[in-house]
Amino acid sequence: MTHLPHLIADLGLILSVAAVTTLVFKRIKQPLVLGYIVAGIFVGPYVGFIPTVLDENSIKTWSEIGVIFLLFSLGLEFSFKKVAKVGGTASVTAVTTVVFMLAAGFGTGQVLGWTFMDSVFLGGILSISSTTIIIRALDELGMKTRGFASVVVGVLVIEDLVAILLLVMLSTVAVSRQFAGGELLFEMGKLAAFLLVTFIIGIYLIPTVLNRTRKLMNEETLLVVAVALCLTMVFLAAKAGFSAALGAFLMGSLLAETIMAERIEHLIKPVKDLFGAIFFVSVGMMIDPRVLVEHWFPVLLLSLVVVVGQPLSSIAGALVSGQPLKRAVQAGMCLSQIGEFSFIIATLGVTLGVTSSFLYPIAVAVSAMTTFSTPYMIKASDGVAGLLTRALPQRWVTSIDQYSQQTSQVKVTSDWRVLLRAYMVNVAVFFVLCVVVVMLASRNLMPMLDASLGWQTGHLTAGLITLVLILPLIWAMSIRRIKRAAYRHLWLNKKQLRGPLVAIEVARVIVAVLVLGLLVNQFFSAGWAFGATLLFMTIAILIFRRRLHLFYHRVEKRFISNLNQREQQKKRPHLAPWDMHLAEVEVRTDSVVVGRSLQELQLREKHGVNVALIERNDRNIPAPSRDERLLPGDNLVVIGTDEQLAELNRTLDATIPENGDYDLDKDDIALEKYRVLPRSPLIGTTIRASRLREEAMALVAGIERGDQRLMNPESFTAFEQNDVVWLVGNTERIHTFMDGWKAVRE
Repeated sequence: MTHLPHLIADLGLILSVAAVTTLVFKRIKQPLVLGYIVAGIFVGPYVGFIPTVLDENSIKTWSEIGVIFLLFSLGLEFSFKKVAKVGGTASVTAVTTVVFMLAAGFGTGQVLGWTFMDSVFLGGILSISSTTIIIRALDELGMKTRGFASVVVGVLVIEDLVAILLLVMLSTVAVSRQFAGGELLFEMGKLAAFLLVTFIIGIYLIPTVLNRTRKLMNEETLLVVAVALCLTMVFLAAKAGFSAALGAFLMGSLLAETIMAERIEHLIKPVKDLFGAIFFVSVGMMIDPRVLVEHWFPVLLLSLVVVVGQPLSSIAGALVSGQPLKRAVQAGMCLSQIGEFSFIIATLGVTLGVTSSFLYPIAVAVSAMTTFSTPYMIKASDGVAGLLTRALPQRWVTSIDQYSQQTSQVKVTSDWRVLLRAYMVNVAVFFVLCVVVVMLASRNLMPMLDASLGWQTGHLTAGLITLVLILPLIWAMSIRRIKRAAYRHLWLNKKQLRGPLVAIEVARVIVAVLVLGLLVNQFFSAGWAFGATLLFMTIAILIFRRRLHLFYHRVEKRFISNLNQREQQKKRPHLAPWDMHLAEVEVRTDSVVVGRSLQELQLREKHGVNVALIERNDRNIPAPSRDERLLPGDNLVVIGTDEQLAELNRTLDATIPENGDYDLDKDDIALEKYRVLPRSPLIGTTIRASRLREEAMALVAGIERGDQRLMNPESFTAFEQNDVVWLVGNTERIHTFMDGWKAVRE
């Protein structure tokens, strides 16, 4: 264990320097990621005025763990359901941006005279915006509730998924050193099969297991289980020939569908922050400042390409998807930087040894420059949108508005399209599952049985077991009725479609026969085996048809229930018409609204917003009453316009001053008694209207009114002449406040 002291010393060094740099960057209101990178430059081998890391290999291993937890956390925020919800707008915008920036990055690399592989990886580096930086910038600028923010988040979700695909594609290109079409298609098909099988099995098993063990899960065991699932999927992804990052992201996405997603995300955050810090520090360690000085022109040029190219392509994609001009410009201006995925792609090039040494530090420098510009780009989005609206010809603006209105209309989908899409998805999904089961059995089960039972008996046994396993899948693919109502309607009312409907049924059977052919080819050698297998399958389906139907129905019901359990746990209201929309805001622990009821805050009266839902730990409070008090960490689902939500955000973000009168110890709190004198303005004023809580930070503990004693009176209770009021709070503040109301201290 001679390396242990070096490892501990290195960790102490990088975390100490990172602590100092991040405090500085926090003070100057810049992203902490840049602070970590600067810390890495300081402790790296290229800067000598402070101690340098001794065991770089161990730090690289820790940084790989950092990548795993970063991607795992991104997956927890991703979820497969989000992909379906963000719809065409985010998908079209994201794909447009990625394709354009891939081409722009590759072209810029070629213009600079770089190698083919450098240019390819440069395109990947410049094509993905930073989820972490954008979300944090929107939060700090108070724009996370704006209408365009939902479009931005949707685009980031799709880009995260595209980035995972890019990692696979770039790995394939790096190994072959060229765009080998066949090999690339094979790898993409392999990836699609892996994602599909993992998604189906994961959604079926993981939520079920977590639900049944929920009562046993405290924070410690849930954290251990989550990390274990993450690392298990990392191992499986690596065994399948994919990156560890893909496995971590995939498991995070699966856990995001469970009702424990928020708890897991909360528990994993400190782990992610720690290892993420080590990863970003390791990124900085690979930067040679002399390289940046030597390549200052490419850094400036590429920064300009990102700051101009990403917004323009995003605006174009948003407009094509049917967004109004203003919202498209606002969303596009937010997408103007590169971040964590760019580091991972650059690291991949270095790890595979296919990129030049200067590309990595240049990528980090471009990320730093575009990150600095991000808040200013977001702030300028409203102004740029207004400027374009005024500058463009009026007929262009009118055409864009008309196109947006047309694309936003709900389109009626015919029964034929619904049926055709359902059949295609059904056949594709079960065909892939059958092929995966057959291939796994032939490569794993068959050799094991051959070794124990002999070649012929082992092959036969493995083939029969595999046939039994895929029998329900074949039945679901070729026999099961899909969209019965649509099928019946078309058969009875559209006689011209009866031929195509029969053709579809025949095609399903042919695909099932192809699967059987693959099974026979893998496990049996005799020519009669195919016919025997087909006959056996037909007899089995006829005899066990009802049981197969019940078995599949039970499996499908469990799968759908697991997939939708998070939505069933917290149902959200639908979007409102006009310019109002739903938004989520969090109550910070140091917010001045903590502990106050909705009646006291008067959010509807002051800001015009309605609180539709309060999410609190594992329970939800729909349509909360006026007496509901806000607690630290509450997530409010509110509805309002951009302007109303912005005002609400400012109210919720108001914090107790760190060095103000609110900084009191328990010894500063006392119980004071005051009498309401005749002619006092307090007479007839309710407790809420008096603003005792807001201005004196005091609570009315009781009121003595003659022989009557009111303990903890309601906020609508009015003060009367000669009332003796008992107040709890700071003596000095209460005395100053009550003097203004002509109340005497007793």
